[in-house]
Amino acid sequence: MSYENIQIKNYMEEVVNILLPEILNDLNVCTCPKCTMDIAAMALNELPPKYIVTQKGELYSKINTLRQQFEVDVISAITRAAVLVKRSPRHDE
Repeated sequence: MSYENIQIKNYMEEVVNILLPEILNDLNVCTCPKCTMDIAAMALNELPPKYIVTQKGELYSKINTLRQQFEVDVISAITRAAVLVKRSPRHDE
């Protein structure tokens, strides 16, 4: 059996990446790459990983289906992380 086309993916990471730009736009925070990645990392550290196994190309449709289930938790985690990063940005380091 070939496993070339099968992936294991933390779909929570994909949901965060999908929602992040819209949420950051609404929060008036720095969106430089360093701050954006800090916010994403902090949010993901707060959220439980949700791993799925999928064929390549099926991931996006699965993410959209599962996203609504955890959207409120993801938005809350991103918002909390954005507030912390805004208070103490590391992009000047």
